[in-house]
Amino acid sequence: MALSIFGGRRSNVFDPFSLDIWDPFEGLGTLANIPPSARETTAIANTRIDWKETPEAHIFKADLPGLKKEEVKVEVDDGKVLQISGERSREQEEKNDKWHRIERSSGKFSRRFRLPENAKIDQVKASMENGVLTVIVPKAEEKQAQVKAIDISG
Repeated sequence: MALSIFGGRRSNVFDPFSLDIWDPFEGLGTLANIPPSARETTAIANTRIDWKETPEAHIFKADLPGLKKEEVKVEVDDGKVLQISGERSREQEEKNDKWHRIERSSGKFSRRFRLPENAKIDQVKASMENGVLTVIVPKAEEKQAQVKAIDISG
């Protein structure tokens, strides 16, 4: 894993399966002179997702606090690309409210991952519990090379 010079994010630039979207404004949202509309773009890249591989499956876990499962979409296309997307809506402002700090990001997010050839895209399952989305992509069983003894005649 390489440590990025942009915001200290850990990403693997050599991972052929990762299709992370780079946000050049990430980490700049805390500056006072950036308009709120520009801060919304950070929601795209700030969605952190873990991907682990077990002998049986590829498991993705995304922290999506405050989102309902109806606000999140999980898709796999024929090119074996898993896409997790959604939108975190901005809290309604009342005329009498006085905000002291806005740190939670809002806006649309989308993350894409190219799945390996052994992924069973027709058996993908997703669940959401306590703000954590879990996507399980089963793996096809790898065929073991069979060695067959050949009788030598003569």
